[in-house]
Formats: sequence, structure tokens, C-alpha cells
Amino acid sequence: MKAFARRRGRSLILSCAALSLLMVMPSLAGADAPNADSLTLIVDEARLIRMPDRTATLVIGNPLIADASIQPGGLMVLTGKGYGQTNLIALDREGNKLLDRNLLVKRSGELVTVYRGILRESYSCAPQCEPRNTLGDVPAFFNTTLTQTVTRNNQASAIK
Repeated sequence: MKAFARRRGRSLILSCAALSLLMVMPSLAGADAPNADSLTLIVDEARLIRMPDRTATLVIGNPLIADASIQPGGLMVLTGKGYGQTNLIALDREGNKLLDRNLLVKRSGELVTVYRGILRESYSCAPQCEPRNTLGDVPAFFNTTLTQTVTRNNQASAIK
């Protein structure tokens, strides 16, 4: 019994030491740890951000995760396109770096996920539950929802 208590005590001490090391050195905590230079986005939502003067070029590390465009007046429209982490770099006309930020794209809080075995369907439940296209949903559900959304949008834009 004493040997078990000593092992448990050593294990607890090692765990605390590892945790304190990660708190002191956040770069060891993994790529998902956001830092002060991170921008958090919600998938399928846009944000307006004022860019540094002289911004001429925007570079997105992974365009499947986020999209950015410069608008008149020094505004950038930043849109979350897929889940994950990437980066954004803004350059002036001479190629000088004006901004370098990590982007973290997450899902919104009101998403409800339904599993049927290993098959997944997603619903946006604010305030009623409606099908929502979400990366990782079963293809039949995703494609049906996407077709209905495109059809509705085409019909709405045809009405004048």
C-alpha cells in the first residue's frame, strides 16, 4: 500500500511539473493554443478589420480555412470558411510585412450534431433547429441541404 501511495505521489508531482512547464512555455502546449496575435473567427461568418496603412497584398496560409479581401478605406473582410488554424499576412507594395496574425476558425455555439452510428448531421438551433451544411457531415445529408440552399437562394435572387 505504501509503494502505491509513493508512486501516486510521484505521478502527481510529475503531472504538476509538466503542467507548470506548459504554463511557462505556451509554445510547447501545441499549435492550437491561441496567443495575443490570434484572431478567432466563426465558420461562415465575416468580420471587418481595419488594416494598416499601405496594405497592398493579403496572404492566407490555407484558403480552405479562411478568406480575406481588401475593401476601399483600408478595411479587410475576413471570412471563416472551414475549421482549423491558419495565418494571415499583410504586405505593402514593396513586400514589407505589415501584419502577421494567426487565425483560428471555430463553429458557432448553437450547432447541434446528431449521430446515427458513425453518420453525422448538423443543425443550427437558434431558435428552431434547421439543417446546416457543416464540414464532416454525411455526404447525402450535406448534398441535400446544399442543393436546397442553392435552390432557395437562386429563387430569391430571381424575384425583383
